[in-house]
Amino acid sequence: MKIILLYGGKSPEHDVAILSAFSVISAVYFDYYQVQLIYIDKTGQWVQGPLLTEAPETDEVLRLTWDTAGHEVEGFSGKVIAPGDIKEDNAIVFPVLHGPNGEDGTIQGFLETLDMPYVGAGVMTSACAMDKIMTKYILQAAGIPQVPYVPVLKNQWKENPKQIFDKCEGTLLYPMFVKPANMGSSVGITRAENREELQNALQEAYRYDSRALVEQGIDAREIEVAVLGNDDVRTTLPGEVVKEVAFYDYNAKYIDNTIQMAIPAEVPEDVMQKARDFAKLAYTMLGGSGLSRCDFFLTNKNELFLNELNTMPGFTEFSMYPLLWENMGLKYGDLIEELIQLGLKRYEQQAAFE
Repeated sequence: MKIILLYGGKSPEHDVAILSAFSVISAVYFDYYQVQLIYIDKTGQWVQGPLLTEAPETDEVLRLTWDTAGHEVEGFSGKVIAPGDIKEDNAIVFPVLHGPNGEDGTIQGFLETLDMPYVGAGVMTSACAMDKIMTKYILQAAGIPQVPYVPVLKNQWKENPKQIFDKCEGTLLYPMFVKPANMGSSVGITRAENREELQNALQEAYRYDSRALVEQGIDAREIEVAVLGNDDVRTTLPGEVVKEVAFYDYNAKYIDNTIQMAIPAEVPEDVMQKARDFAKLAYTMLGGSGLSRCDFFLTNKNELFLNELNTMPGFTEFSMYPLLWENMGLKYGDLIEELIQLGLKRYEQQAAFE
């Protein structure tokens, strides 16, 4: 069977997707699969790379070069294609795309239109989980604890910034965290200690989205639970991102690789169970399938707040999601295999409803 590995993408998380994609193909069981590389560059151009029958030694094979005019260029290793050209029988798409135009329901909708099975969450789940404001509303309806927040639209802020500042400062205390509604990997997120920093933080968030979320900053540990399954939902023991600074940005997470993890997290048994229960409830409420990672804040009073649900968590060798499952006894390669089978099963179930 063929796995069509769809990676890269137009979002600022493009390079993270390449790292994740390399980890995925390094773990695929090539005794049973071949992998067709399909790269989406930062402009949205789709490029077909080589068909792999064994794991590559480096990620260089993923960094495709091409010439849209069809001329020979140094390092040429792919050809430009139309997105619909990826459609074929006896294949499943594995989208390793983080952020907008990959994790937000757009690519999922396209694959549904092509009538192809794919790994991961469906259209609605992807769209709702990617949008931090929508996620807040759904979690609130489910009764899942969250930190206080204020959604802020760009046009509201432009029309009356003082009113926005007053609302934020009347509802929340400094420090606050300002986030673009649709972005991941800490891209565009800023910590604000005062009004001037809040203004700058909103300007930074609006570089990525016209909707922003201002959240109450709290002194808390970061606890994460991995979720796997369609109808039969399983969760892992929580892991912890051990922080040495107040906030880990994109570089710390993916470039400098300075994050330390504790797996499993050292938390009381009741907190551990509560995190797993909330993760499963959030996943179910959002209509999850395939996989997700639920991120929590845990205060020194053992108060648990669900921060977000990530439908395509990082798959790099140092990412929390695969390490959490490894701690549960599920090896990386077996995890990839299970995700493929879950994608195929979901496709078959959808076909039965038609």
